[in-house]
Amino acid sequence: MTTRAQTTHRIALVLSILLAFGMFGTAAAVAEEGGGERVFELRTYITLDGRLDALNKRFREHTIGLFEKHGMTVMGFWEPTDAEKGKGNTLIYMLAFPSEEARSASWKAFAEDPEWKKVAAESQKDGKIIERIESVLMAPTDYSSVR
Repeated sequence: MTTRAQTTHRIALVLSILLAFGMFGTAAAVAEEGGGERVFELRTYITLDGRLDALNKRFREHTIGLFEKHGMTVMGFWEPTDAEKGKGNTLIYMLAFPSEEARSASWKAFAEDPEWKKVAAESQKDGKIIERIESVLMAPTDYSSVR
């Protein structure tokens, strides 16, 4: 089971990576377009043994496009490099939304999308992929370069 400290470590790691690669500039531009207080969602997917490739394939070939279709801004995807942090069965990614309300509406539309339902079913024909999902909603601080 993932502890609060591990989740906090993952958040810090992802934010550091985004900052290092200058991704916050893009994020700030999206916030200005939305006109609201953006929220970020850090999601961690823990897969069943041997199923990370299937999850990555689903994201690569289908899910990212569906996210964009439903107004979700993909900030990036990462996999841990340390075994004790989930190497081989963990995918971490971050999404941005104009507001919490927009996030709720986007996830609702995504979950109800017939294309998503088809993709999810097809991708699991060889068995279930995900053991569990962790999600952290984050709001930028008043001194953050990301808004």
